[in-house]
Order: sequence, then C-alpha cells, then structure tokens
Amino acid sequence: MSTFTVTVKPIRAIEPHPDADTLELAVVDGYQSVIRKGSLAPGDLIAYIPEGALLPDPILERLGMKGSSLLAGAKNNKVKAIRLRGYLSQGICYPVEPDWVEGQDVAELLGIIKYEPPIPIHLSGQVRSCGLENVWHFDIENIKAFPDVLVEGEEVVFTEKAHGTWMCVGVIPGQEETIVSSKGLFAQGLAFKHCPENDLNLYLRVERAFNLAERIRTVFGDITPIYVLGEALGVQDLNYGVSLATDQTLGFRIFDIYVGPAHQGSYLNDAELEAAIVRLDLQRCPVLYRGPFTKELLAKHTSGSETISGKALHMREGLVVAPVKERRHPALGRVKLKSVSPEYLLRKNKNATEYE
Repeated sequence: MSTFTVTVKPIRAIEPHPDADTLELAVVDGYQSVIRKGSLAPGDLIAYIPEGALLPDPILERLGMKGSSLLAGAKNNKVKAIRLRGYLSQGICYPVEPDWVEGQDVAELLGIIKYEPPIPIHLSGQVRSCGLENVWHFDIENIKAFPDVLVEGEEVVFTEKAHGTWMCVGVIPGQEETIVSSKGLFAQGLAFKHCPENDLNLYLRVERAFNLAERIRTVFGDITPIYVLGEALGVQDLNYGVSLATDQTLGFRIFDIYVGPAHQGSYLNDAELEAAIVRLDLQRCPVLYRGPFTKELLAKHTSGSETISGKALHMREGLVVAPVKERRHPALGRVKLKSVSPEYLLRKNKNATEYE
C-alpha cells in the first residue's frame, strides 16, 4: 500500500465527460475524478481524498454523501473506485479552506483515516525485536501520483503485481535467528518469533516450506546482510490457485533483493535480481515486459489475466514498473511504481481483501 495522505493539490486539467452533460473529468496528478460540471477549473486547489479513506460524518454531510451507495464499507464511508456513466472515478476532490496551501496533508484536520483490514489469525503471531537499525519502511507509490517520474524511452521492466501478502526474510551475519516479517512489523523493527506458538503463522510456514534462510546463506554467504522481499500467495481473493492447506501447496514469488546493512545497502538491479533468483532456485514475480518505457505500453500491460499460475485463473491486479538500473528521484526516492488495473479496482467480489 502506498503512503496515505489527503494532500492539497492543483487540478491538472478538466476534460468533458462524453456521456453526461452535467459531469466533467478532473485530472489530479494522474488520477481521474468525476465532478459536477463547472464546479472546478484547471489550477484550482482541492484536497484529494484517495481510495481507501474512511470519511467521518461531518465530511460525509458536507459532501452530501451520507449513506451514499458510491461509498463502500459497512457504514458507507469508505472511498472506492467507481464508474460514473461509464468512466472511472478515483478519489474525491474536496473543497479547500482559505488557509490551506499546496502540498499540505489535511487528513488529520479532516479526521480522515486509512482503512485497515482486520488481520487474520494466520497472518499474526508472537513477535520479537530485530532492531530498528536492521529495517526500513517499504512502500511502492502509485504511478498516478507521480505521473512524470518515468521518462519516455527509459529502459524499464514491468513485473506482475502479485495480490498476496508482503514478506521479508533477512539473514544478518552473526545473528543466528532469521528475520521473517510482515510489511507493518518490519517497519517497526519487529519479526516473528521462531517458536511452537507460531507454527501456524503463514510467513514462517513459507520460510520453512521454501527453505529460504538456508538458500540465502548458500548463495550469498555470510559476509553482509541479505534481505529477500516477496509475496506469499493464496491469502487474498485472487489466490492464483494456491492452497494454504499444507506447506507443500504454499506459493511465494520474489520481487526484490536488498544487499547490505539497512539504509546503507542497495537493491539489486533487474539483471542482478534475475541472476540471483536463478541461483536461489526460486521464482520471481513474472516479467511482463522489458524495454523502452511508454505510457501506452504501461496501460496495455496493466490489465489482463494473471500469469503467476500459468493458467489465467483470474484478473491481474496490475504491474510494478522500475528502471532496469536502480535510480532515485528527489520527490519519490527509489523509482519503483505500481500501476493498478481498473478491473481490479472495480471488482465486485464481496470477499475482496486488501491485506498488506
């Protein structure tokens, strides 16, 4: 999940809605939000309320959306992607107050928080400290929030975005106990304990089933810290045919390997990552495209059927795009972005899940 903010931003453009005389399409960064015609103009400031935001009653009342079917959740207060008269609308353009300034995060002022799904028992467990010095915060932002970071023609790699749960396995020289952690725990300097009480914990089951720590030590040795980041599969509504019933039927795909001490090391470039995964005898999140970047190719590969199972069992969540050689951007940091399929955003499955 990308960083959650309700940021004051300018309207980038206003476009006509082809199928509705009273509506228009407001472009905010790379997002498109359906608005009432004439209510905003290019350059106007708004507070952009993103998908996954939970709106308190005063905001619902101001927007005239209390009980609205355009919102999700048991209380009809969760912002979701919708189609309005055939066109995708993501997020809400909220009117700014006179003292708000561009770039300001007004989530706390408005009482808006991010929806956090309840954690299933098999994704929880007893934890230990692995040291804040050994971890970092990991997020991949949506390319629609940073539409100009990637340069047309830049050599990039598209990989399929797996709808699983983020996990890290870290091997640090001199530390006998392997770091096995979820996204939220890792950022807090916590890892799951290797103990009988955690025998049913999915992250530890995946580490054991794929013998990840031993593979890492065999391939990389014991000279510098190595962190393998990937997705444990089968835990969400898009499950790729993976079963959690036994350790022999679990699924795992790698998307990154970080070499060196936290905050001092680096992620492997695309070619290095590909070679390392081969040596580990494991699988990568599938590569969908490698070559010059264009927005047309990005849109083409974002949607479609999943390729992880090899059987096209269901829709694709989207893709992750990164330069083939690691680089950084002053506003974003590491350049690695996600592009999410509209079909995935609009899926009607009542059992749809969004675990980290």
